[in-house]
Amino acid sequence: MVQFLLIGARKTCRGTAILACVALLLVPAWGTKIKIKRATPAAEVRPPDLLLEGGRKLTFERSFRSEQEARRKPGFWAKLVNVIAGEPDYKRMVSPYSIAVDSRRRVIIVHVFDFTEHKYKFLQRRYKDKDAMLQPQCVAVDGHDNIYVTDSVSGKIFVFDADGKYRRVIGSLKGGEGYFKRPTGIAVDSATQRIYVTDTLRNQIFMLDMDGQILQKIGKTGSGEGEFNFPTEVLLHDSTLAVVDAMNFRVQFLDRSGAFRAAIGKIGDSSGDMFRPKGIGVDSEGHYYVVDGLWGVVQVFDEQGQLLYYFGGRGANLGHFVLPTGLLVDRDDRVFVVDSFNQRVQVFRYFGMGKQAKGGQP
Repeated sequence: MVQFLLIGARKTCRGTAILACVALLLVPAWGTKIKIKRATPAAEVRPPDLLLEGGRKLTFERSFRSEQEARRKPGFWAKLVNVIAGEPDYKRMVSPYSIAVDSRRRVIIVHVFDFTEHKYKFLQRRYKDKDAMLQPQCVAVDGHDNIYVTDSVSGKIFVFDADGKYRRVIGSLKGGEGYFKRPTGIAVDSATQRIYVTDTLRNQIFMLDMDGQILQKIGKTGSGEGEFNFPTEVLLHDSTLAVVDAMNFRVQFLDRSGAFRAAIGKIGDSSGDMFRPKGIGVDSEGHYYVVDGLWGVVQVFDEQGQLLYYFGGRGANLGHFVLPTGLLVDRDDRVFVVDSFNQRVQVFRYFGMGKQAKGGQP
């Protein structure tokens, strides 16, 4: 039984919305000029827990948006200095898009938030040489916590070490141009030493080795099984490669060699349908979470593609989203939703079967 109702009507004209969807896919999230009035949030009221079947539940944990929230709270003398010299110039997210979490539980969105050690780092490479990072899109980490960032404008993949120091670039051609037309989603399989990256404008997925050499091209333009129309985010889970096939309004599941297995979703404005699928994640029970950027919700499906529940709705209050993009479920079943237009990340926690009796510990 599907639980929790969407907040807000879905009576948008389908044809108009499709054109808007195509335009938004072609322009990076931080560059889109969308005339949406940014609501001033009311009091930061914590949304209630979402109680699910079988004793499961989804609970809201926190939201964050700036460097300040990762730093330690200033002591007396630091506060005194701030009064005299002014508050530090903390960096904050403007239009965040993708998200990753490494083995140290650091949250990476080009901004690197270390809430455990109270540290912060901003990844950048602004040089006038041929390999400047221009518009970072999606992020991923490998088994050594190296950070991989796709750049939708330069057509390259930038690699940083675990300390945020630039190491190398993948896809840089002679003359400075990038090999990829528009690299978007990225996933790294350290066990098999493979990198998967979606090239949204080519309607293909590239399988690379760790040196960036192309091993295989997966898919082609179309709407059939294993074909794509603007593929964006990609997720590796066990032996499955899940691809957000954005303009086919679905998620396709492939094996790691690219063979089609299954698909969920179709265009529509009803529960279980998709219109602007974005980020994707999977929890410890094998449930897939898919962000719909247009409706401002997260839909949760089982492995057979049945809709289990959904949460969110368009708005600025906690528990609501406007143009959400990235999503990640970490090993503790914390669900990170990149609430792009509201310039923040919201964090939820899923408690599956058996976790209630253990005091919520995985």
